[in-house]
Amino acid sequence: MMDTHETNLPIVEDGALEETKAPEVTPESASEEVVTEETTVEKTVEEPVEEAVEVENVKTVEETSEASLEETVPVNNSKLTKDEILSKLSELVNTSVESARNEIELLKQLFYKIRRLEVDELKKTFLDEGGEEKDFKAPEDAIESKIKELLAAYREKKASQHAQDEQLKAANYALKLQLIDRMKELTESQDDFNKLYNEFKEIQQRWKEVKPVPQEHANELWKNYQIYSERFYDLIKINNQFRDYDFKKNLEMKTALCETVEKLGLEANVVSAFQQLQKLHQQWREIGPVAKDLREELWSRFKAASAVINKRHQEHFEGLKSKEQEHFEAKVAICEQIESIDYSTLTSFKDWEAKSREVTELQEKWKNIGFAPKKHNVKVFDRFRATVNAFYNHKGEFYKGVKGEMDKNLEMKKALCEKAEALKDSTEWKETSNAMIALQKEWKTIGTVPRKYSDLVWKRFIAACDYFFEQKNKNVSSQRGTEQRNLVAKRELIAKINALDESLGYDEALSTLKGYQAEWNTLGFVLFKEKDKIYKEYHEAIDSQFDRLKVDKNDRRMQAFRNNLSESSNERGKGKLYGEREKLMRSYEHMKNDLQTYENNIGFLSVSSKGGGGLVKEMERKIEKLKEEMALIIKKIDAIDENLE
Repeated sequence: MMDTHETNLPIVEDGALEETKAPEVTPESASEEVVTEETTVEKTVEEPVEEAVEVENVKTVEETSEASLEETVPVNNSKLTKDEILSKLSELVNTSVESARNEIELLKQLFYKIRRLEVDELKKTFLDEGGEEKDFKAPEDAIESKIKELLAAYREKKASQHAQDEQLKAANYALKLQLIDRMKELTESQDDFNKLYNEFKEIQQRWKEVKPVPQEHANELWKNYQIYSERFYDLIKINNQFRDYDFKKNLEMKTALCETVEKLGLEANVVSAFQQLQKLHQQWREIGPVAKDLREELWSRFKAASAVINKRHQEHFEGLKSKEQEHFEAKVAICEQIESIDYSTLTSFKDWEAKSREVTELQEKWKNIGFAPKKHNVKVFDRFRATVNAFYNHKGEFYKGVKGEMDKNLEMKKALCEKAEALKDSTEWKETSNAMIALQKEWKTIGTVPRKYSDLVWKRFIAACDYFFEQKNKNVSSQRGTEQRNLVAKRELIAKINALDESLGYDEALSTLKGYQAEWNTLGFVLFKEKDKIYKEYHEAIDSQFDRLKVDKNDRRMQAFRNNLSESSNERGKGKLYGEREKLMRSYEHMKNDLQTYENNIGFLSVSSKGGGGLVKEMERKIEKLKEEMALIIKKIDAIDENLE
């Protein structure tokens, strides 16, 4: 009897499928074997004397895709944290080697995927804060060390189990040789037939009980066993009644196997069906012969049912291969999109930040695409990494060019911080409020500062402003009571928004939300220290409902603008509204000039010229985006005018 194991199919990072061809099932393939990563499944199946079945080749570890592994391991493992992975590994290492192998491999792959994403994020943060790539060093991970220890313990346990299995196979091989020698003696003995027959049946039973043997001896053992089994029936001239009885039992068992394989051909999980088929082939070979006139018919039935499973298994992997080609084409498209960036058009921080967001979105899109074919996977990844690095190198050069200007802006903002800190303890509430608001306006007119100082200087400035307004609010008790009631009312309104009935139709739900927004705008100010928090909760609730209803982003931006006007109008006064209106008008005129430039330039481009088609499409996209932004600005100006009336 051959030793069989389930095929181990771990995930191979950035791996790809190679071509898998299902061999034709023929009686002549009696000795062919299927080799997997750690165990070999012999595919010879008992057939009239020498005939055997050939079962489709199983993919090796390097050729197995992520999709095929997920059919044999729990899907919810993909959502585990590192601590949960460590805990689950600790449990699995103490279980059976064979039963835990697939899931241990998956957990290892999941951990290093999480670890790689963490390192990438740390590296990105390091670079964003002004660090050099060559200076980045990933921090040590204590969980990773523990996982390595667990994996080492598992490998040691696995090696020990493998050694024991090899010893068992060697012992079984020696025992089967003894059984064959004894069977040979029976064929030459002249003793009483009943005694010989009983001993022959004992040898058969003992043969079935002795399971795995070394792979290199399996075929020879089985053939010799079949030879002397047949010789015993033929030479001793066993009683036909006993022979027919054996044939009948064997027929029943082989017929049942045929029925099982035929049902297995309908199973949804083709990989599982293929693995079960290997075990059924082994059972077929262990069953003795049937009546000669039924052998060919029964064998043909079993072979045909096996061919159905083989074909489905082959089609399954061909489908995976087709998906990998689609993934490759999608990745190439992303590379081309980043490579097509015209750096000469990126002349401001705003331009670079907008383009950086596009590149970041493409990076996220890349992460969600599956593996490409193995022969292309590494090359296309190297291309993607090179083109992304080129983008950020250009961005770094731009930022270095304006470093002097940013340092000047930093000094100006530090001066504003000192002024705000000098005013924060003043009790001249009205006069100081106007002064603080003026400082905040001046702050907005100052350009960008170095990233590593941006948060620090902003927190210093806003801390002084917040301190003053908090002290002011503490001295206005009547206003405080009103603000407290407003806070309660706003929280109740947020609860209503979150509890919006999802069964409402689109129009009715949208109308209800707009009513809630209008109600929000009628509510007054809340405690200063609660303002940002309650405003954030409100917008998260509104955005959540808008996302569910798929409301247009421009409509949301407009509504948010109206809310901002309502929130800030009393505090900043009409001077703030006039200033915002003037700023929007300047933006509108600037966009109008850009639009005219684009429309003039597009007339000089030819679709038929080299690269012309792509430039025309890009120009048309920019024109359309400008028009949308201009329309939104007009709406904002109208909203400001409504508040000024």
